[in-house]
Amino acid sequence: MGVAGGRPDTELVVLAAGGDQAAFAELMTRHRPRLYAVCRRITAHDQDAQEALQETMILAWRRLGEFDGRSAVGTWLYRVATNAAIDEVRRRKRTPEPSETVPEPTPSRGADAAVVARTDVDRALAQLPPQYRAVVVLRELCDLSYSEIAELRDIPVDTVKSQLSRGRRALVELLTERPAVQPA
Repeated sequence: MGVAGGRPDTELVVLAAGGDQAAFAELMTRHRPRLYAVCRRITAHDQDAQEALQETMILAWRRLGEFDGRSAVGTWLYRVATNAAIDEVRRRKRTPEPSETVPEPTPSRGADAAVVARTDVDRALAQLPPQYRAVVVLRELCDLSYSEIAELRDIPVDTVKSQLSRGRRALVELLTERPAVQPA
């Protein structure tokens, strides 16, 4: 799929696989915002998302020759980004963090409700196991079908459905939890 006036992704992949760095740069420029969004939602941390995105671009460059055209180029890149983000989450868990990865929202007068809600969703996503988080992000943010997610994650469609159901249920519970009011 190309962008208005741009070359199709498949053409860019062929050129980049042949060593054309400009074609690879064009491909990454086109997909970078969505790839970063996937990485950010899975890692729940800006620095980790940047690391995962960087790893995604390195791996994509190295593995362009492995792209077989069975899926869209963007879907293939989502797979690379999802795996890089999950790996980054696992690395982070081995290295203790000095502070919470998702900051608490600081409600202030006139605070934008959408920003607070997004922060709440990010915090809830950060609490999901990485495999649930990845499936929820790919379905809700990237609008991929169950079969596309199954192919991308290399898991059966029924597992996608199960993980998505469990992930959504956990999100609902996390987002509807209200701290108990302590009597004065």
